[in-house]
Amino acid sequence: METVLHPSQAIIALDPHRFRVIRAGRRFGKTVLAVDQMKACAVSKPSRIAYIAPTLQQARDIAWEQLKKDCASAAISIREAPRLEIILPTQKGGESLIVLRGWESVENLRGQAFDLIVMDEVAMMRNFWVNWQEVVRPTLTDTKGEALFISTPKGFNHFYDLCNKELTDQEFKSFHFTSWDNPFLPKDELEKAKATLPPDKFAQEYEASFQKTQGLVYKEFSREKHLYETLPQSRVPFKKLAGVDFGYRNPAAVLHAYFNGEMLFIEDEWYKRERTDVQIADYVALNKFNEVFPDPENAGAIEELRRRQVNTREVVKGKGSVENGIQMIREMLIRGDLLINKRCVNLISEFEMYSYDDEQTKKNEKENPIKQHDHALDALRYIVLSLLPLIQRQTMIANMPRYEQKARENPAY
Repeated sequence: METVLHPSQAIIALDPHRFRVIRAGRRFGKTVLAVDQMKACAVSKPSRIAYIAPTLQQARDIAWEQLKKDCASAAISIREAPRLEIILPTQKGGESLIVLRGWESVENLRGQAFDLIVMDEVAMMRNFWVNWQEVVRPTLTDTKGEALFISTPKGFNHFYDLCNKELTDQEFKSFHFTSWDNPFLPKDELEKAKATLPPDKFAQEYEASFQKTQGLVYKEFSREKHLYETLPQSRVPFKKLAGVDFGYRNPAAVLHAYFNGEMLFIEDEWYKRERTDVQIADYVALNKFNEVFPDPENAGAIEELRRRQVNTREVVKGKGSVENGIQMIREMLIRGDLLINKRCVNLISEFEMYSYDDEQTKKNEKENPIKQHDHALDALRYIVLSLLPLIQRQTMIANMPRYEQKARENPAY
């Protein structure tokens, strides 16, 4: 069962931090490291360990065969069906359980407890923060368990934020290794890949460098330009608005927005799974928004809002509304009229993941964004589309010659 790790893998394996984040290039040896860490935990004391990939099939394809091979001689039992599970004896008596699961069914982990969780290909996991905070993190509470987050980057998404978590949380430690750090990889093969792949693709896949997602819808979005920490003072009173995208299996998103007639600030977000229309309406009513812009396709949920005396406003959602909303948000980003508080991690992640279908683009077909990473963005779009006349008016005024602007503001001028 013993595995010999190469020097870079050993640095990670010996680190004592509770939550280790590994950003590594292809063929670095991420799976070998993951299997080694699960085995080490399993034999040290009776433990419950989970390996999670984006899907159960990926968990099988990535880690199951390696895990079975390494544990075959010592395992008490290896269960292929209905679940991928291995039971191992520990050095001091007792048993440990290793299970493989898919992120698409992460809700099934609720109420369980684990000593170690390994999450592989984290950058590919949808709705990461809400599932980590509400489902996965609580499974480590009773045991004071550990977690290993492993991935190659995919744009500046939640994995980018996870890699920077060590800056604000001392329980986290991040590691960055490239494919070159695996001494067993043929260097000539890496050179061939470098010569044949586009530079940004090679940098992402082999050097584990963060690159912009291909086909990104909101290429104009920039953390440096569009994020803020404290809501600024305004000479004109803010109107407190909300955009609401209903959901249950998919997350429901409520954005807290402040608008002064010129600038739109997204101050906070509520991003939750498995919340009923009643629960969503209760939350919205509690926050006493001046105006609320809900998804018009859910009449029942809107009725729940109205029963609580919420000032709901009509949102136009028809042919061309998605494209129009996207274009308006793009223009606001370009002008700097739209800013987002840094605490809105799910909205930020969606800005950096929402993308077009590459195959459609290659075929010169009409570009339609992939229906993923868009719940908070839909809520934002409802606000922007509803404010469209005001936003357009402000843009027109801003572009007027100075004397025309003064005349409009003061007829006596």
